[in-house]
Amino acid sequence: MKLYSLVLMVFIFVFVGCQNKDEVTEFNKPAFYWYKQIATTIMSGRLNKADSYYISLKSEHIHSPLLTTALMMLANAHIEEEEYLLANFYLDEYNKLFGDYKSREYIDFLKIKASFLGIQDVYKDQKLMQDSISGAKTYGYRYPNSVYLPLVHTLEIKLKMSQYLLNENIASLYARIDKPKAYKIYKNKNKGSVVELDDITPPTKTIIDKIFD
Repeated sequence: MKLYSLVLMVFIFVFVGCQNKDEVTEFNKPAFYWYKQIATTIMSGRLNKADSYYISLKSEHIHSPLLTTALMMLANAHIEEEEYLLANFYLDEYNKLFGDYKSREYIDFLKIKASFLGIQDVYKDQKLMQDSISGAKTYGYRYPNSVYLPLVHTLEIKLKMSQYLLNENIASLYARIDKPKAYKIYKNKNKGSVVELDDITPPTKTIIDKIFD
């Protein structure tokens, strides 16, 4: 995770630098100046610029209390724009700089939500789906009394339903093309599942699309 955060931070620096190479560089500004710029550019939908202002705020005012709300604004803005990797980057930043048990309970919930929403295609995003299920289980162990736990459990069940249907569909495909060994592998994946096929009504929209409608 540390390597992932480092790579993403380097990406932000390079991307922001490419975006702003022709602009006059600003520096040595008060923390509130950068905070105001972040808020203004988020409201106008210019998230690339807001990201660059965050870099300035952090580099010049690492101990500013304004960083906490700036991080949450940026995380939620990127979630709204369906930019879930960047959203998770800012949530990780929040945990690293300011996280305590109570705040981590909420931040880790947002990370699960962002990962869940990041699943666009269950066939292509199988690894992310499995990681999201694992993250939901870990959340339950870590925060057994969390007010967010019922929703986390709901997301976990929905993901398991998607995973079950995916395995059934792949198994059916192998059955049609007469690949009995592959068919058996995917049928066995659903053995012991907490969901059963009779419990699932295949949605007209994907499960991932419907859960937050």
